[in-house]
Amino acid sequence: MHRQVMLPTLQQSNYFIFPESVGWYSKQPHHDVERLEGMWTTYSLHFIISGKGYVEMEGQQYTLQKGDAFLFIPYQYQRYYSSKEDPWDVRWVHFYGDHIKEFLLEKGFLRNLWTLKRSAELEKAYHELLLEAETHQILRTTLLSTLTYQILSEFMSYATPLTVNRGTESVDRILTLLPAMQSKACEPFNLEEWAELAGVSTYYFCKIFRKATSMTPLSFITLCRIQFAKQRLIEKENWPIKDIACEAGYTSASYFNQKFHEHEGMTPSEFRSLYVKGVYS
Repeated sequence: MHRQVMLPTLQQSNYFIFPESVGWYSKQPHHDVERLEGMWTTYSLHFIISGKGYVEMEGQQYTLQKGDAFLFIPYQYQRYYSSKEDPWDVRWVHFYGDHIKEFLLEKGFLRNLWTLKRSAELEKAYHELLLEAETHQILRTTLLSTLTYQILSEFMSYATPLTVNRGTESVDRILTLLPAMQSKACEPFNLEEWAELAGVSTYYFCKIFRKATSMTPLSFITLCRIQFAKQRLIEKENWPIKDIACEAGYTSASYFNQKFHEHEGMTPSEFRSLYVKGVYS
């Protein structure tokens, strides 16, 4: 059985999360997907109801079965396929949103492989989204967004990292360091010091950091600095931008403005002005 609903991409959306497509593959032994790095722009969440399948990462094959799930973020290389001898029954949803990555990062959900302590609520939420998309397509956008958020919430409520003894220790070390890196993000960034704390070379640190978070160490630091700066801009609305930049770890106000605009699509002054006018309140 194969059910799938494709939805149009909202170019301008006020929703935190919105589905791009939702589907269901059952007893399809030739279900086989490969997406090159940089190709796919949405998040991809799959969970397995029965049967067996495989996910390939970093040249290794991982076996997933009933109760397991996998999550890919935009632009990540994706390779997964069903067992031909015991085809999986897999449900999936692709979704997008401007601030989902920060949300998943804060909650510790940037891993790929998961297992579910229970899945009844997740299955129920999924079926409600699939039925809504099949029945009404794009007519009720608020409900589509709500049901997609419910799926993500149920997944995060019951998911724990999948235990596989294949090089996960290094990734775990990176994930353990993230809170400290976030708290010290506004200090001068020293790659060698963080690599030493992880017990690896700088080259390998960057490699496993990207594997653990799907971003470079400096991209993560920048993300944390921008988050800090946004909070400061609204808390200290009379502070000069150059002082906010300095506090956020940037000695150059112009470079701070450039990085802020890259992430937020507006300058720090424009962001502060929107807040003062009540747009974000």
